[in-house]
Amino acid sequence: MKIGNLEFGPYPVFLAPMEDVTDIGFRLLCKQMGAAMVYSEFVAADALVRLVNKSLQKLQVCEEERPVVIQIYGKDVDSVREAARIVFDQAHPDVLDLNFGCPVKKVAGKGAGAGMLQNIPQLLAITRAVVDAVDVPVTVKTRLGWDNEHRIIVDLAEQLQDCGIQALTIHGRTRAQMYTGEADWSLIGEVKNNPRMRIPIIGNGDITTPERAKECFDRYGVDAVMIGRATFGRPWIFREVQEFLHPELPKTDMSVEWKMNILKEQVKQSVARIDEYRGILHIRRHLAASPLFKGIPNFRDIRIAMLQAETVESLFAILDEIGERLSRV
Repeated sequence: MKIGNLEFGPYPVFLAPMEDVTDIGFRLLCKQMGAAMVYSEFVAADALVRLVNKSLQKLQVCEEERPVVIQIYGKDVDSVREAARIVFDQAHPDVLDLNFGCPVKKVAGKGAGAGMLQNIPQLLAITRAVVDAVDVPVTVKTRLGWDNEHRIIVDLAEQLQDCGIQALTIHGRTRAQMYTGEADWSLIGEVKNNPRMRIPIIGNGDITTPERAKECFDRYGVDAVMIGRATFGRPWIFREVQEFLHPELPKTDMSVEWKMNILKEQVKQSVARIDEYRGILHIRRHLAASPLFKGIPNFRDIRIAMLQAETVESLFAILDEIGERLSRV
């Protein structure tokens, strides 16, 4: 698989872009765990053009996380084109991705993200403008369509390819589904197996196990897969998937202690990047969602304490207590 001059080996697995999740610290951690490419949080084009500091901060990247993708979204051709130029000049990403898939009301409801699926001419105009504006591979992430009656991805994929994008990521749900129900990979496979498609197709949606990742590669023929929500509290999923897909790799002893140390490292990175209070606040939902804690008897009180912790010392004490419980399970 190749995107521009970036070459990936067999079975590449990417970290999906997620708002308030894929900051530079989490991207680095997932890269260390085996993610072949990592994506930034999405950045609003309008905010970049207005030089909003919070949005500009999302353009921070480091060499250790490359190849790295910056993702932007918007609904106006001029603002998205100008935002793309700002991203290119300031972040020098390896790839620039256009978000035409975010389903949340504050984005799609205003015509951006997945809202663009209701205005295909504008979606294509934005894509062409960005491809022409920057000297870096441009890719797109989108969904099957707006709703079940408008699952347009097979035709849309060809139109986007004609605009000059160099890869397409498809989330196997419509906007109407949001994140409910099961991702439908059949249309992703149909796009990939369309003889007119020449660009790489990246599949996204409900990849939560190494076995499912391999099934998606083998059954649907995608060039890469992307993992999103399954990384919450489990950045080592990339290591699990890579070692399953590549039996020749040395196996990691993924003990409870090893996993707990990774979660602690995530806390440390968040605190170092922000400050102790806000860094812990930012990372607590990752910890609360971790599958590592499933099955622990009477876990509710400990989970509440973990979500209320305000210092690294108190949070690590709780994690150590959880580790001791898990070692006895």
